Amino acid sequence: MTEAVAGTKATSQSVTTAALLALTAGFVDTVGFIALFGLFTAHVTGNFVLIGASLVGGHEGIVGKLLALPVFVLAVAATRLFILARERRARDATMPVLIGQLVFLGMFLGCGLWLTPFSDGDAPITIATGMCAVAAMAIQNAASRTVFASLAPTTVMTGNVTQVVIDLVDLAAGGQAEARARLHRMVPPVLTFTVGALAGALLYSVVGHLAVLVPILAIAAVLALHRRA
Repeated sequence: MTEAVAGTKATSQSVTTAALLALTAGFVDTVGFIALFGLFTAHVTGNFVLIGASLVGGHEGIVGKLLALPVFVLAVAATRLFILARERRARDATMPVLIGQLVFLGMFLGCGLWLTPFSDGDAPITIATGMCAVAAMAIQNAASRTVFASLAPTTVMTGNVTQVVIDLVDLAAGGQAEARARLHRMVPPVLTFTVGALAGALLYSVVGHLAVLVPILAIAAVLALHRRA
């Protein structure tokens, strides 16, 4: 009985963690896109579409979009090296990784509040602010493949939506326990990513860069969940 309760609590914590991380990704990506001249921070390869579009139209912030990928790669590599170092000492890396993401989100918030309004997408202050957000989301991307590998992906939703549709079709065609379990794991992040994207746009339009407090609180909640566990 105790084991069953513990298993239920662990499952609930995993679903809540994935949902909060997905909300963070949707929120930060949307705020970055609106505030930083179309910069994608959680899903950096999307920046290359905008770079391509700039060849035939006038788009600002090209330097930041070009820098986003190398900054993202360096942050992922640094996160992985840190996790490997913790593993060699038989120490869990989850909480330090979350703290690292919180630090960069805090820098994103601080730079945005201090340096706004941004009038030039290629200005150093605009680029520096954007790279703080890119680093924060790079850490989350790395964590989703390592310390949170058991969770559904929380930053790019295309694969999750595809799997949800496949599982819904499988259930309608006769039902599978595995499909039902996957839906339980993947639907919450898809929903909260959507909520995060919508909330990011709405809150940014009302309170400006102060809206970044929401993903900071979300990651702090994940940190509190794992600290309690």
